[in-house]
Order: sequence, then C-alpha cells, then structure tokens
Amino acid sequence: MSAAWPTVLLGDLLRRSERTVLLHPETTYKEVTVRMNGKGVVERRQVQGVEIASDRRYEASAGQFIISRIDARNGASGLIPEELNGAVVTNDFPLFDVTKDRLEPAFLNWMSKTASFVDLCKRASEGTTNRVRLSEDRFKALEIALPPPCEQRRIVARIEALAEKLGEASKLRRDVDTEIRSLPRAILSSDKSGRRIKVREFASLRAPDVSVVPTEQYHFAGVYCFGRGVFPSVRKMGSEFAYPRLTRLRARNFVYPKLMAWEGALGMVPANCNQLVVSTEFPVFEIDESIMLSEVVDTYFRSPEIWPSLSGQSGGTNVRRRRLNPQDFLKLEIPWPAESTQRAIRDSVNRIANITQLQNQTTATLDAMLPAILDKAFKGEL
Repeated sequence: MSAAWPTVLLGDLLRRSERTVLLHPETTYKEVTVRMNGKGVVERRQVQGVEIASDRRYEASAGQFIISRIDARNGASGLIPEELNGAVVTNDFPLFDVTKDRLEPAFLNWMSKTASFVDLCKRASEGTTNRVRLSEDRFKALEIALPPPCEQRRIVARIEALAEKLGEASKLRRDVDTEIRSLPRAILSSDKSGRRIKVREFASLRAPDVSVVPTEQYHFAGVYCFGRGVFPSVRKMGSEFAYPRLTRLRARNFVYPKLMAWEGALGMVPANCNQLVVSTEFPVFEIDESIMLSEVVDTYFRSPEIWPSLSGQSGGTNVRRRRLNPQDFLKLEIPWPAESTQRAIRDSVNRIANITQLQNQTTATLDAMLPAILDKAFKGEL
C-alpha cells in the first residue's frame, strides 16, 4: 500500500456490529457465507428458524464488512450485498460497520481483494495448524494506508471502470467459446444422408488391462458432466483403492462413467490423457475409425439433447443411481454421416482445440490483470 498515504488502525475505521435477531421457528432466513480468494459474499442457503441450533443470530446489513475467522488468511472477506440485507450469520463471520466519513466501503472492498490485505489477515490469525483463526483484536490493530475520501472515490471509480472492461472481455471470450463449440454439432446435424448405425458396429469394449500393485502410483482420468470431456484427474497409490484391475486409456478411445453418462459425462480421450487409467466403473471403447471417426462419436454424445435418451437406457429406479451398461450403450443407434461430413467434423474439432489453447492463454492473462490493477491502485500508482 502507498507509503505516501497516512496509516490508520482498522479498529478506528471499523466498529463491530453486535446486532442480533431472535429467530422464529417458522420464518425463513438467508444464511451468508464468504468465498475465498476475494470471490465475494454470497447466500449459503435458506433455512427455517427451527433448523438453526441457536435462538439468535447476528443480522447482516447491506454495506457492512464481513470476514471469515477461519478463512480470512485465504482472502474470505468483503461487503454484504443488497440482496443479503437482513441475512443471518454465525459468530464465525464477524460483521463491521464502516466509518463512512473516513473510509469508503467500496474502497475497503477492493482493498480486501489484494494480496497485501490478505497478508495482513494472515498476520492477524493465530492457532494450531488445524485451528488457525482470525484474532479480532489483532485484526483491529492492523494498520492500512488510507488516502482522503475524495481520492478513495477516484480510485474506486477507476478500478470499477477497468473491472467492467475486463468483465466484458471475459464475457466475449465465453460467448466465442460457446459459438465455436457448437460448430461440430451444426455440421453433424446438416448431414442429409439419413444413415444410422448401431454403436456396436464401430466400437468394441476394451477389457481392463492393468493389474493393480499396491506399491505403485496410478494417474487417473475423469470425465466431466455436461459434455465437458475427459480430463487428467488424481494420482493414487494402489493401496488407496479397492479395484484389482484398471483400464489404461489410449488417445481417441471413447469412455464414460456408468453412473453419470445420463448427465453428459462421455467423451473421446484427448492426447493429454493418453496412458492414464480409469476404474472398471468407466467402460472404455476402441473406435474403428475406418467406419466412424472418434470426433463424430464425441460430437454426438456431447449434444445435450441426447442425454435424456441415455437416462432411459440406464438401469435403476432412482434417476441419480441409473447406470449406463456398456452392452446397452453398444445397442444405441446414432447418425452415420457421409465421409466428407465426418472429415469436416474432425477438422473443426481440431481447429477448436487450437483456438481453445489460445483462449486459455488469454483467460490466464485476463485473470492476472485485475490483481495487477489492484496492486497498482493501492500503491497509489493508478
């Protein structure tokens, strides 16, 4: 924080709110939580008074500063938003009224997202490894550099203008991502050949081929729901799980978890998951690409309109416990586009992969810009 600004004790700027509310059993209350890493103050849940153990809770007001005793050292602090005015919190989330003639609440809110403020909170936390908590007395004894209110307002306006532009850039990137990812599905739906084929005619179920050794480590793959594909997951020693055998993935295989296929958890194995392993709860299929390209299979099963039919194929009465048996999967009939359409889908998928790599780099740059802006702002350089 800027050395040119005078320093002030937080205790001189924040006054602990002791306002509580008597809880009525049949009244519904909003509960508050604070996300780590400066991600904001949000609603945790809505509950009836009868579900809350105590008969009183602290009552939050819009514009108050709130901080998590447990996760202050991880950037869990911020302002109560308007939509959570009147919500209730436990003593684990102290509430403070801001002395507004000296400190602009928005200035404090942005300051709380900086690495330097989080470092102060770490210094104000105490306890054992598993019980580190913010000391309120030590927190209020912290000093911050504080410019005059008019300068605070100028800095806040500048930060918010830049943050808005970053938000617009991030939204544009997300919109572009959505548009380009819809291209392979559009190509598939445009095929007019009308041909269809059963999955078993181009896919064969692979048998598990890895015998688990307790003293060896295994790198697992996972499959995201909602068509988000296959990804590298956790590493585990053989002694940490009960499966005696696993399946080692090969790039361009097709895989899904039996339990979550109906939520769109299916996908082609990408190059960065080649040679990773999955449990026997994940059927793995070899694709005969002389008949059907893997990208076509991947595109079809990433389409949200397909997933309800997978739920119907899955056994089990409880929808969340339905499992897609691999033999039922092989019986499915899907479109069999012309070779030219298949190649067009493959080419578009490859181009999207290249674009996504560039977008990921852009996202990382955008994510780093706001912390850099805040660092300059609170050094008096903005």
